[in-house]
Amino acid sequence: MNLRVFDFDRAILRTPAATVVDGLRAGTGPSPDAAGVLAEHSAYAAALRAAGVTTDILPPLPQYPDSMFVEDPALTFPEGAILLRPGAPSRLGEAPLLRAALQRHFVGIAELTHGFADGGDVLVTPSEVLIGLSARTDREGAQELARLLAAIGRRARIVSTPAGVLHLKTACALLDEQTILTTRACAAAGLFAGFDLVVLDLAEEAAANSLRINDTLLVPDRFPGTLELLAARGYRVVPLPTTQVARIDAGLSCMSLRWHTPENPPAGAGNVAGARP
Repeated sequence: MNLRVFDFDRAILRTPAATVVDGLRAGTGPSPDAAGVLAEHSAYAAALRAAGVTTDILPPLPQYPDSMFVEDPALTFPEGAILLRPGAPSRLGEAPLLRAALQRHFVGIAELTHGFADGGDVLVTPSEVLIGLSARTDREGAQELARLLAAIGRRARIVSTPAGVLHLKTACALLDEQTILTTRACAAAGLFAGFDLVVLDLAEEAAANSLRINDTLLVPDRFPGTLELLAARGYRVVPLPTTQVARIDAGLSCMSLRWHTPENPPAGAGNVAGARP
């Protein structure tokens, strides 16, 4: 089975707690509404299911306001899962609480033990995994993550996220196997040699955190120019509300852990083993 890197059949999500309104954020704008965040999360889960993904939705963790953003403390691939060490001190306890859910799907789980790395700084492309250095991912964590990825047969490259960008995937998204949606700053940084780039209008750069799921492209619904542009390029675009989650510096990619269950799981290396068939 030849899988594309955006082919998924399983995903783990976590229901937002009422404390999500206290989540981390860099801006000073309005606070999110807890009911609004829950509604956006529900619409997101429904969109994943409509795209052909079976969802495992975990219960809320009120003690961790940001815990609905499950992609930051872990990564999942057909070849295995990796628990990370988020760079925000308030989130360090989240990864161990994902272990049981991951064990239902993966034979073995690797763990980052040194430095810090957020899943939001990890962009998977067909040829390599980009790990962006940021305020949440340091070089020590990125280097160890690259070693863990090598153990499951994934080549990694460490890059520098443009200044002022929270996570690498805040500023870019894979549209297809040859094309990346990106902000001007990220495009100018020269991170994506060999890819065709779709560079966003400055007024709609927050649309960079879109998400390709199988043959569907999930895009924040408040960017009409980007929605029109991507539809005109032939993508099957599904607009989703993200107004509330954007108030806590989040977007579409960080709300799920996604992978495709292999028909014949490859043998693991080190302390990583593949997804259960």
